[in-house]
Amino acid sequence: MNVHQKPETGTRVDPVTSSVLQGALENIAIEMGYKLMRMSYSSIIRESEDFGAALIDEADQQLAEAKQSTPLQSGPIPGYVRGIRKWLAERGEEIRPGDVIMHNDPYAGASHGPDVAFAVPVFLDDALIGWSVTTAHHLDIGAHTPGSGGIVDAIDAYAEGLQLQAIKVYEEGRRNNQVWHMLRGNIRLPDLVLGDMEAQVAAARIGAQRFLELVQETGYETFLAAKEDMYDTAERQMRAAIAALPDGDYAATRYIDGYLDDPDPSRRDLPIAVTLKIRGDHMTVDLTGTADQVPDRPINMPLHGTVDCAIWLAIRSVLLDSAIHGEMPQNAGLIRPITIVAPEGCLANPTFPAPTIARFCPGTELANAVIQALGQVMPERVSGACGNGGGMVFTGQQGDGFWVQVELFSGSYGGRSGRDGMDSVDVLYANTRNNPIEDIESHVPLRIRRYELREGVAAPGKWRGGVGSIREVQFLAPGGASVESEGHKYAPNGLFGGAEGVPSQLVYHPADGGADVQLPSKLPWRGFKTGDRIEAVRACGGGYGDPLDRDPADVLDDVLDGYIDAAKARADYGVVIAGKAVDAAATEAARTAMRKNA
Repeated sequence: MNVHQKPETGTRVDPVTSSVLQGALENIAIEMGYKLMRMSYSSIIRESEDFGAALIDEADQQLAEAKQSTPLQSGPIPGYVRGIRKWLAERGEEIRPGDVIMHNDPYAGASHGPDVAFAVPVFLDDALIGWSVTTAHHLDIGAHTPGSGGIVDAIDAYAEGLQLQAIKVYEEGRRNNQVWHMLRGNIRLPDLVLGDMEAQVAAARIGAQRFLELVQETGYETFLAAKEDMYDTAERQMRAAIAALPDGDYAATRYIDGYLDDPDPSRRDLPIAVTLKIRGDHMTVDLTGTADQVPDRPINMPLHGTVDCAIWLAIRSVLLDSAIHGEMPQNAGLIRPITIVAPEGCLANPTFPAPTIARFCPGTELANAVIQALGQVMPERVSGACGNGGGMVFTGQQGDGFWVQVELFSGSYGGRSGRDGMDSVDVLYANTRNNPIEDIESHVPLRIRRYELREGVAAPGKWRGGVGSIREVQFLAPGGASVESEGHKYAPNGLFGGAEGVPSQLVYHPADGGADVQLPSKLPWRGFKTGDRIEAVRACGGGYGDPLDRDPADVLDDVLDGYIDAAKARADYGVVIAGKAVDAAATEAARTAMRKNA
């Protein structure tokens, strides 16, 4: 059945019934998420919440997702299921009750290799009625360097780790021990990773049980009719939001660093181009003009699993902002009015075996570009560009085993109409958390020397940009690190007179007291000595609106809070601070002069 095709059913339901069913499905997905968090071994799931959970219908459409998880984990799950079914069909294998299927193929729906899904088919009698699926980022997946993030020098998909293409880890309820033996022998942290995988299986089974019980209680015909009403309701909301916009083409381009230290120009300064084509109640997102794929570096983005999720998240967040529209259903109806066009062989639609493991940061800039394009028709609903995220992977050996710690970088939001940008948070299609310092220092030989907000660099605007963080990590034993980041050259742009933000930095402080070293935004794995420190300085979001229109009282608060100093208040905002107060007369004179000279 086509993913957008509606099943035939003569049953009709009232809106209350479909709303109750939507809530019940969402509660099941949320329960799956919390169960997974509590059963997991690793901090990246337990603390950072880098996981997904969702329920999928018989036509591979999303019914509901765990809203506490990251959109980049839950959003791709329908694509995972389509990829699973594709691989099983090609091999002539059937889906049976009791199966649990593992999948991480980025060319068949997965977001990238470390995000492994475990899918449990749900049967009513002998009929497949849907799926319960969990995804999670795993700390090692058998790639050519330790850890499963920051592998920024992989030359192809094979260098990124195990490719798990619709593998049955349980067949009709029986555990396939040979698969688990294979995993254990090819992963550097077998106890931790396999423990997390078993937690995923358990959480997905809980979801499948709850799903089946709900359908049995509701009645299958009623369930089918209610879910179509759920989809139709979400679709109508999205179509109405698109139809309220003027027809036209609206374009924006963001650049990514790529590999700034690489002599090959095809690997650096790469455009991500977006044109939104609005026609009535339909929107086409055309990525023509985006840079060609980089065939031997992993910053390519899977079309299904990364690109589509970045686009859907950006459009839904702006057009159907929950602060205005209230609680919104997260189901397949929201994406029906949106078509994505991406030329084959570009960064946003690579061809196998181009590597994709470091797709996160380019995807963030894609979402940034979509939002900047929407700003041309909805200026009051968008923000200045966000400071990018990314992450750093620390690794080392303890005896004959490994330790791995993934540090997910926070970003920062740009200012928006009526609000300053948010400081040091994960942005756009990621809402993962950073790890508590106490958790890190109690499990691995690292010490967090500094963790604070940047000072004196908030981007000016009527509504200032959010500021990034500084996190400095010291090795307490020999180890290694790798880094996946963006925005070390290209600052987040401001909007409507707001200033651009400040780029990120990565600084190496040698233990021997040698000169500090500025590291690139992409750092392949390298060794570090005891006492070495790495300082991650994160980007600040762009400002929104003319800084001279900012309330002087807000500027004073920024000075008192350390976002800027008095000199910057005078230079950027024309606000004169005397002691701990605004000099109103001097401020009026300064702003008048600045407007005259603008």
